[in-house]
Amino acid sequence: MSDPNRAPPAEIDNKISGLPEAEITRMTDDIVAALKTVYDPEIPADIYELGLIYKVDIEDDRSVKIDMTLTTPNCPSAAELPLMVENAVASVPGVSGAKVTIVWEPPWDQSRMTDEARLTLNMW
Repeated sequence: MSDPNRAPPAEIDNKISGLPEAEITRMTDDIVAALKTVYDPEIPADIYELGLIYKVDIEDDRSVKIDMTLTTPNCPSAAELPLMVENAVASVPGVSGAKVTIVWEPPWDQSRMTDEARLTLNMW
């Protein structure tokens, strides 16, 4: 059972007004799937399930803006992870481009992880 106090993995905001609902749903699902292909090289769980993705905005021009954080400001993968995320999301059909912004508020902690990440990391 999920902890109701645990933060959701990400907030996905569709600012697209002219697309059919089915297209918005497909893009959202494909973006989440793309995010789940990106792993922190030091942690055997994807960044989405770890709760590193805070917000995803799909803009009118089909560009995607992502707010993400890192497990620590001293993360050795700080330079490569945002580029990996941008490339993964930009590869989704219908997405015109992706831009990642690293944010530090709220600070990441283990409560942001999904049950799937906890299981993967044996953190029960």
